[in-house]
Amino acid sequence: MRVLVVEDEASLAEVIGAGLRRDAITAETARDGREALAKLRLGGYDVLVLDRDLPGLHGDEVCRQVVGRQLLTRVLMLTSPGTVHHRPDALGLGLGADDYLTKPFTHEELLARVLALGRRPRPAPAPVIAHAGVTVDTARGLAARDGRPLALSHTELGVLEVLLRARGAVVSGDELIEEVWEEHTSYRTNAVRVTLGTLRAKLGDPPLIESVPGAGYRMTGGPDGEDGTGGTDG
Repeated sequence: MRVLVVEDEASLAEVIGAGLRRDAITAETARDGREALAKLRLGGYDVLVLDRDLPGLHGDEVCRQVVGRQLLTRVLMLTSPGTVHHRPDALGLGLGADDYLTKPFTHEELLARVLALGRRPRPAPAPVIAHAGVTVDTARGLAARDGRPLALSHTELGVLEVLLRARGAVVSGDELIEEVWEEHTSYRTNAVRVTLGTLRAKLGDPPLIESVPGAGYRMTGGPDGEDGTGGTDG
């Protein structure tokens, strides 16, 4: 089982993570909501242990995005003392969280909740991803735009799939490298730029992949098929 712990108190995050690892659970940590969403975008987490009162991007918004993007990750919301008698949305349940735990709690309580959530069956990811006229059949490794088949390499298809799954969120070059390329690839520095160039050319006009300076790349255009006007530099 793979768990992401999101907690801005470094000491508490380390205690939770270390405790889960002692019980043979792969546990990673994030200190704020934006870092958490960046890690969640790459997928692979069974359970998200999410502090509700995060600075910056609030835990409620992180939960909304996890649910809205249909990520296959169960959410355990950590709430402050005194919220247990509040309405469900104050506990995260009304936002789509699967369970909550009120601070302070014991490791045994947390472990029991995490294991219970990890055992719940999860729906399989959709075999076909669609956005702005672009479809990727992940089961058969096929892609098309407006019904026109796209002759994509394995790497180009992988990059397109990651960008589509991000649902318009920015994906950094490092995230693409981690998700698509071999771990020890010898051409990391230029791989993303070259692949994005050929992928954009094959997708054709109007352009659908936007470069966000200093941040990464994202898909433009609405899910209803309307094309965006994002830039194509880089």
